[in-house]
Amino acid sequence: MADGTPPTTDKNPPSELHRQDQSSHEEPGHGEHSAGGVTLLTRGGHPDFLDLPWGQPLAEWDHPRLVPMAHGISRHIVRFVRYDDRVYALKETQRDVARAEYEILRDLRDEHLPVVEPVGVATDLHPTQRPADGPHSDSDPDSAMLITRYLDFSLPYWYVLGRDGPLLADNLLDAAAVLLVRLHLENIFWGDCSLSNILFRRDAGAMMAYLVDAETTERAPSITDEMRAYDLTIARENVAGGLLDLQAQGRVGEDVDAVAIADDLAQRYEQLWNELTEPEEFSLDERWRIERRVRRLNDLGFDIEEMSISRDGTRLRIKPVLIEEGHHARELRRRTGLAVQENQARRLLADISSFRVWLERSSGKEIPQAVAAARWLADIYEPVVEAIPPEMAERLEPVEVFHQVLEHRYYLSERRQSEVDNLEALDDYMRSILSHRPLERQLQLSDDTEGDDRAGPEDGA
Repeated sequence: MADGTPPTTDKNPPSELHRQDQSSHEEPGHGEHSAGGVTLLTRGGHPDFLDLPWGQPLAEWDHPRLVPMAHGISRHIVRFVRYDDRVYALKETQRDVARAEYEILRDLRDEHLPVVEPVGVATDLHPTQRPADGPHSDSDPDSAMLITRYLDFSLPYWYVLGRDGPLLADNLLDAAAVLLVRLHLENIFWGDCSLSNILFRRDAGAMMAYLVDAETTERAPSITDEMRAYDLTIARENVAGGLLDLQAQGRVGEDVDAVAIADDLAQRYEQLWNELTEPEEFSLDERWRIERRVRRLNDLGFDIEEMSISRDGTRLRIKPVLIEEGHHARELRRRTGLAVQENQARRLLADISSFRVWLERSSGKEIPQAVAAARWLADIYEPVVEAIPPEMAERLEPVEVFHQVLEHRYYLSERRQSEVDNLEALDDYMRSILSHRPLERQLQLSDDTEGDDRAGPEDGA
């Protein structure tokens, strides 16, 4: 919470979380680094992190598990560690703040909102004994570290703008507006919306935004228009400041109007919020407009779980009450079991519909929707995904590769004036395009990404 007070309730059963005390699990001097006592609260299914040098300030860590990940700016020291194929972010902060942020991130993730995965909290960080005149000889008993899972295939905003050009700003703004609207629909006040506190994932030609920093996030019984306006004001100021910072580094051109882009974000937010929540009135003989409103919101990617409908004389008044984003993603998961992002799901559903039409024309009979989806999964989607070599799967998410292959097949067929099948299109796409893309699954700082000279142990995702 913003005041640093941790929630008093624990929604997860005790078996899901386990406490570990390093001093009781390890013998003195065990491993490469000696460390004092530390209490780790971690979720199941993740490493115990006991081999990390908890007795040292995070900024001074020198450990083989450290990896230099590309990230944005943070007020805190944030560093990254690798365990097998998974990367985790460690943020140094205060005990109450870390616990509160862990709880709110866990609640948001349990409600399927796009946030990073909270993994644990490390407290009781007592540095090892050092000379009185040595660095950091005075420990802070309230210090703690929040542990989160690095979001695979996520990209910081400066990387996207620096590589894909300012035209992609539209996609970033749309994604950020959707994220802020989704939080407000759930009565969540962010308090620090900024491009640095968002990670972006490619989503079939668009972008999807994920909340990274929830330190100032609060959940209210209901969110007022004043709270929304204040959250949006913070977002505008932070977005403008972030873009001006990029301009100062030469990452975006001087012709980019940072203030205008920040204002554009506010306008996109207001348009989407009004479309989702504004009441609508019409006469009794226009009841078809209820279905039109539902379909319009479905096209935006939202489902209406509840709608208030009131009748006053000869007129009806409707207002969406409970709204949930992810209409196409849920529909695709229902048909195929695939869990993907919203725009990717929209693209795959369209391909399933086209495949069903082809099946019906080929067989001369009607094909049930479930049968078409199962055939598409086995005959179309899985052969392409399974043909992607592991090294190529590090460059783009497999479902994103599939989307790109569909686009590539269309242009390849048009150029050749003949039909091209998916596997042939995949082979050409990998050779001509994908092989030249950077490894984006876990984007590390390198010659390609170090253009942001701010990156370092002080910065975080």
